[in-house]
Amino acid sequence: MKSTQLRHAAAEPDPATALLLANGVRATGARSQVLAVLLDSKRALSHLEVQSALPAMDRVTLYRALDCLTDAGIAHKISGDDRVFRYSTGNESASAGAAAGSQHTHGHFKCTRCTRVFCLDDEQQPDLMYEQWQSRLQNALGPGFQSQEIELTIKGWCADCAN
Repeated sequence: MKSTQLRHAAAEPDPATALLLANGVRATGARSQVLAVLLDSKRALSHLEVQSALPAMDRVTLYRALDCLTDAGIAHKISGDDRVFRYSTGNESASAGAAAGSQHTHGHFKCTRCTRVFCLDDEQQPDLMYEQWQSRLQNALGPGFQSQEIELTIKGWCADCAN
């Protein structure tokens, strides 16, 4: 590889760092590492699962990084019946152009056997769920009601547990 190609490749940030910068968040090593773990996962992860993936990171730093990512709207926090929060980037909040604090508008599937949580994304129309539920809210309760966050969870058994 030529030296100019090496310098160009080294100057390009990894996807997690690029996403942090695109959302106006200071890209610390901890934030980039935590975000990389969340981006690589196909399901929502608990604090303990992220900590297992990053054993050298202390617990407080991990909590602060997760809080920063959720505050910026890059990741979202899902509360489980087991009182354990799980974190995910989800399709709508992980896109590089997502606005900080954007509406969390997709549903989740929670396995009642293993407690894993999976995001249900609609890549074609990410705002469709929000619009549909906002319309239902207006029809059911009348004008003036405005949702701030929608949580939809489908519960059942994941493919692993169903077998």
